[in-house]
Amino acid sequence: MIKLRHLAAVSTVALSLALAVPPAHAIIVFDPTNYVQNVLTAARELQQINNQIQMLTNQAQSLVNQARNLANLPMSTLTQLQSSIAQTQSLLSQAQNIAFNVQQIQTAYSSSYGAAPTNGSNASLFAAAQTRWQNSVGAFEDSLKVQAGAVGNIGSNSSAMSSLVTASQSATGALQAAQAGNQLMALQSQQLSDLVALLAAKGRADALEQAREAATESQGQQQYKIFSTRSGYVPGNVTMFHGN
Repeated sequence: MIKLRHLAAVSTVALSLALAVPPAHAIIVFDPTNYVQNVLTAARELQQINNQIQMLTNQAQSLVNQARNLANLPMSTLTQLQSSIAQTQSLLSQAQNIAFNVQQIQTAYSSSYGAAPTNGSNASLFAAAQTRWQNSVGAFEDSLKVQAGAVGNIGSNSSAMSSLVTASQSATGALQAAQAGNQLMALQSQQLSDLVALLAAKGRADALEQAREAATESQGQQQYKIFSTRSGYVPGNVTMFHGN
């Protein structure tokens, strides 16, 4: 019994001592491999974020560029060009006596510029000659009017060209540059139209004058033929002045 009591007392003391001793601290272990792996993972995630940011930036810039490329040119010379062309067409439509019309030209040449009639009276021949002279004078007047109209367009065309060149150089996008180029081509077409009108009016005047000269020569030959074959005509010497 004594031994049992002694053993129990020793056990109690041992347990008390065990409870009184503080526990040992935990040891932290550094794993280099795991640390490197974590750093690499973070770096990859950061790179992905940077890539997404760059992609969004590029998309935003693309949208800005598209907006610039689709922006319209803030000026237009179309109305001015149409007005100049309409003015030139109006001058051409005012052609006197013989218009720029194939049918009218054929009719006029048949009636006034053909061969002189063999049995026409002096009055009819004179009337035909008068008509041809009026046609020539009117054609030269028409040519001068067209020339004056074309010269009047030079100032406005020069102003429009300067504005379009400036707009083309300062264009913010492809559409503005293309529109400026198209308007410059339209301006050149209008200038070519004026040139064609000038050549047509001048050519018309020259052709009518040449036709008048040819018809006058034909009429002169016919008049001389009629005059020389009249009955009762006897050639003779004529004394213009009598001496003292």
